[in-house]
Amino acid sequence: MGRGLAWLVVWLACGGAAAAQGLPSFAELEAAGARIGEIRIVPRNIFDTADPKEDKALFRLANALHIVTRPEVIRSALLFASGEPVSARLIEETERALRTRLQFHDVQIRPLAVREGVVVDVEVLTRDTWTLEPRLSLGREGGVNDGAIGLSEYNLLGRGLSVGVVRASTVDRVRTEFGLSGERVLGTEASFALSSASASDGRSRVVTLAQPFDHLDARRAMGVSYADDDRIDAVWRSGEPSERYRYRVRRAEAHAGWSAGLVKGWTRRYTVGVLALDESRAALPGLAAPAVLPADQTLVLPFMRLELLEDRYERRFNHDLVGRPEFFALGLGARLQLGHASPATGSTRSALRHEASLGRGFPLEDGSTLLGSVRLDGEFSEGAVRRQQFGLAVRYYRPQGSRRLFYAGAAWDRLTRPDVTTELLLGGDNGLRGYPLRHQSGTRRALFTVEQRFYTDLYLWELFRIGGAAFADLGRAWGGGAGAVGRVPWRADVGAGLRIVSVRSGFGNVLHIDLALPVDAPAGVRRLQWLVRTKASF
Repeated sequence: MGRGLAWLVVWLACGGAAAAQGLPSFAELEAAGARIGEIRIVPRNIFDTADPKEDKALFRLANALHIVTRPEVIRSALLFASGEPVSARLIEETERALRTRLQFHDVQIRPLAVREGVVVDVEVLTRDTWTLEPRLSLGREGGVNDGAIGLSEYNLLGRGLSVGVVRASTVDRVRTEFGLSGERVLGTEASFALSSASASDGRSRVVTLAQPFDHLDARRAMGVSYADDDRIDAVWRSGEPSERYRYRVRRAEAHAGWSAGLVKGWTRRYTVGVLALDESRAALPGLAAPAVLPADQTLVLPFMRLELLEDRYERRFNHDLVGRPEFFALGLGARLQLGHASPATGSTRSALRHEASLGRGFPLEDGSTLLGSVRLDGEFSEGAVRRQQFGLAVRYYRPQGSRRLFYAGAAWDRLTRPDVTTELLLGGDNGLRGYPLRHQSGTRRALFTVEQRFYTDLYLWELFRIGGAAFADLGRAWGGGAGAVGRVPWRADVGAGLRIVSVRSGFGNVLHIDLALPVDAPAGVRRLQWLVRTKASF
């Protein structure tokens, strides 16, 4: 520390405190034992009209109509404060957290000036996105069109609140939903979410109030939630709904958690709570239903949860987005939850429920990255494992210069003793792009994908960044009601697509426009599928 302090003293003597250029990094300031002085919050509008490229009438109008995020909203999200020692880790984690918020297009946190006594003033600059979404959209996946009309605002009055009403039509239902949500409300650590929806086949209500573990050094969490969902579900066979039934589920949860925070690069979190679940299924008059529907059940499950997180993140460019920084979690992440239901607590039967997940990233010597994850959800009841789903997924990224990247993904899932209403689906809406949606179903599913991705320098109208991909998919769902293993063939497709990234809006990050051709398709499957969908990544 003494050597770092001496270095800063020399730097100050050379006039560094007056210049914004050439300031030491936060890591160097931390090594020198510097403390944080003034924190200057600089929220900026959507467009920089001082830049001739952005000084246009339409952009000036957008700035005039937009309410810039209020400084207190940004300040409430900071994980560091004046008077505290400089922590490069906390500053980077703050940037990661702010970049996940829909209202920000760009975030920069930088030292502004270093003063005698090794005090560093910090500047937090943000660039807003357009967050008012008048929604009128059409999409297509798996040969089926869908659409939506509505209005949403993701940064109401510049206070970080989201509110919206949307009417959406999908293959399952027509649904009108109102929602309201917010994070770190009124400068607190609390978040909330409310939604109410009416649909052509039922309705749903969700209420959540929580103080989550929202950063690695968070010490406590608590929350309550309630959801009531009443709808018509279907069992799918060969891309068509074969049986239908009414399904209603009510779910209530209360929990509290604690942690010692981040210790030597690791965070351990402990949570206890209780989950109440009430499920019922019923046949519909005049419609074919599954031969045997699961019995109605009420489960009251006291549970314990353990989470383990490793603080290891790396910045990437041109992987899942175009021209924007991304943070890949490369550290170990593990989660285990166990809950026990019994008649003594008001349950209709005894069951031990388990939920587990494990993930890890591996940076390789050639600059590529491998991400792997595994999950296991199910229960032990009546002397056997039941209603269990096991899933394994791997993603591989290999950059080929700054404008090209090879991507490969693989996923495998298996159900063990599922209900007749539970199935794994595969088709144009979940990875097999050359086929109709829900083309295959079963108790086992495998999907392999390769993509050659391209990222261009095009920045259309200072609004859209452009990329593209050539791809091939190979997949299969089989077992259970889908038929015997030997009778369900593998399906493959090839295709190409355009990726349009809306960098100035807080909604719909990446528009996918794909053309896919099924390979050796069976009768009844179109020889060309086109898909239009907005997703969060490439």
